[in-house]
Amino acid sequence: MTATETDLQLPFARPNVLELAPLYDVLRREAPVAAVTTPAGDPAWLVTRYDEVRDLLGDKRLGRSHPHPEQAARITHAAVQEGPTGNYETEEADHTRMRRLLTPAFSAKRMRQMGEDVQALVDGYVDDLIASRSADGSADLHETLAVPLPVAVICRLLGVPHDDSSYFRDLSDRMATYGEGTDAEDARTEFGRYMAGLAEQKRGHPGEDVISDLVEAQQQDEDYDYAEMIRLSVGLLFAGHETTVNRIGLGILMLLTQRDRWEYLVEDPEARTDAVVEEIMRLGAPGDLGLLRYAHTDVDVAGVTIHEGDAVILSINAANRDPRAFADAEAFEPEREERAHVGFGHGGHFCIGASLARTELRTVFSTLARRLPGLRLATDLDDIGVRAHHITGGVTSLPVTW
Repeated sequence: MTATETDLQLPFARPNVLELAPLYDVLRREAPVAAVTTPAGDPAWLVTRYDEVRDLLGDKRLGRSHPHPEQAARITHAAVQEGPTGNYETEEADHTRMRRLLTPAFSAKRMRQMGEDVQALVDGYVDDLIASRSADGSADLHETLAVPLPVAVICRLLGVPHDDSSYFRDLSDRMATYGEGTDAEDARTEFGRYMAGLAEQKRGHPGEDVISDLVEAQQQDEDYDYAEMIRLSVGLLFAGHETTVNRIGLGILMLLTQRDRWEYLVEDPEARTDAVVEEIMRLGAPGDLGLLRYAHTDVDVAGVTIHEGDAVILSINAANRDPRAFADAEAFEPEREERAHVGFGHGGHFCIGASLARTELRTVFSTLARRLPGLRLATDLDDIGVRAHHITGGVTSLPVTW
């Protein structure tokens, strides 16, 4: 496969932050595994249909590593999901170790225990939202609630000083931005230095937090590479706040752009929030690419042979809107029977932070529904600022009123 074999250039233009490019629907029907050119100019396979995406998410013939990383196709010039990661020879063992280390900290039981802390944080940020209301009656829910809540939660869980939040937020944003003139690699290097410094502090003064646990595990296991531990720490801090920030913003937009959705939640937040959150996870479409994998052997999928070493982009966004898997797939329907979305992935790489994200999202939406039932957007959807050329996308502001 070469880049010249396709005229499909990622990312596809989308109508707005809530809708996908119409081309995804065409590809699902006619070419569920399609050759595309990545934003970095390299060839890849784009998978858009639910069945194939779900199957490949759990297929051990695909991985994040590459047998010859210097020859691997690049997806973007960002420093997140831009190319292969990890050691090809030890990827499965490394992944098993990572899950073993992190599962207790991110377990559903642990998240339920954190529920009261998260509720107290949300109440405080909603207080701040109310207090920040300007003379025209609007307030920015993005900067007052959607950003600070996930940052505060992940700082507590990982043991990262909250005073550093503005610093690592900036590094995260730079690291995940692709396009000409970006300093993504510099940001990743700086992020790594920051996490290494924090790890050394934990080595001398460990706490009851995830970073301390990782440092201790690395000390006790000679096969656990120090650089790998630092990369994992960076990844946890990045993903632990970035994705939830975006889901809060997209969820608010979904609920407030059609009033009946918000009123549905307000009528009974206690009973309806869980289902609303799952529908937000299904329909929310952060970023314009997908999850990156590399074929570790030849794989036949939907009549296409993906050859060893080929890059594969699994479009979670497109899969979650596949009408073969979800009745009236584009509709926001919390009471739908189909629940098996892939918003948190699937299989061995199912998002380890899923319970944490659900806890935060449930608390945010139920609290807003109870405390601010008259909440509405203070501007048109098309006037909402959106992060372009960014791996996770999302909004830059969210003006609301009530």
